[in-house]
Parts: sequence; structure tokens; C-alpha cells
Amino acid sequence: MRCERNPTKALASRVGSSPHGTIAIRSLVFTPMIKIVLAQTTVAGATGKLKTLAVIFAALTLLTTTGCRTTNVSSEGGVVTLDEQFSITVPAETTLKQGTETPINVVLNRGPYFKRDVQLDIRTEGINVTPNSVLVKASDSPEVQLQIAASREAALGEYRVTVTGTPTTGKPAATLFIVRVIAQ
Repeated sequence: MRCERNPTKALASRVGSSPHGTIAIRSLVFTPMIKIVLAQTTVAGATGKLKTLAVIFAALTLLTTTGCRTTNVSSEGGVVTLDEQFSITVPAETTLKQGTETPINVVLNRGPYFKRDVQLDIRTEGINVTPNSVLVKASDSPEVQLQIAASREAALGEYRVTVTGTPTTGKPAATLFIVRVIAQ
């Protein structure tokens, strides 16, 4: 999720003119972290110190109210930006005949700033998944191939496969998919 607010518009709703004076602020944004702030103020009957204070206050308001990064509270304290999170993509459903096996892909979707190793654990009952645990290093490809196999004696029906990803630090993510076993 990205924040699409325009910092100048976000601040413009908070500053303006009053019977006591006016303030105009313009910001030039190069990146979300690099901003140039230009402030111009006219305060009726104010001394130079009050004008300077108004400019400093306006600059601080711009930097704090338009910080345009969405965050979540971390289970380890502090906050984590959404760019530092991950999710797992699996097939919605796979059909498999008794006595056969098929490969499936599991993809680790990393946020742009998520640079951690993730332990993937795959759990199911009644069918086989190989491997059932994989460490995806931060420098590795985010795609992992698993083999799903159903024995000749596997009961017909649907089986749930749960994939849980646990990063070295942060909250785990989990998802599941269905494997439908059909007759040979």
C-alpha cells in the first residue's frame, strides 16, 4: 500500500491566513525522504523572533504531517513500514490424481525494504509435500518449488496445505491452498 498524498496539498489544508497574518509554504519533494521547504510569513505586528518561530513551526508541521509512509505496529516494539513486510503467494487450488505428483510454486512477495531471511514451513495431512521446510535467504530468489504427491491409497477429496513464513525478525505470514485428489 502506498501513500499517494501530495505533501503541498496535505499541508495547505492546515495553514492559511487569518486576521493576524498569513503564511505560505511550498515544498519541493525529490524523494519521500528529501524535501526542500520554502516558508514565507507575514504576521501582523509581530517581531522578528515571532516570524522565525512561525517559520520553524510550519517547517516542523510539514515534516511531521506529510511523512506519507503507512506503518503497522511491530510485535517487537516500534513500528514497521508496509514496505518492510512480506506476503506469500500460492496456487488457489491444485488437482492431483491418486498415485501421482506435481510441482507447485510458492512465491515470497517482499516489500521494497524487506531484507530478511524467511523460514517457510509447509503443513498438510493425507498427502506428501517435499520439502516441508525451506529457508529463503534475503539474497535468494523469492520463488520456491515444492512437490505435491498423493499415494495410490490416498482418499479422494480436498486437502488443505498451509504455508507459514517466519522472518528472522517481525511477524509471520501464513496462507493456504487446496489440493483436490481425484481418481486415477
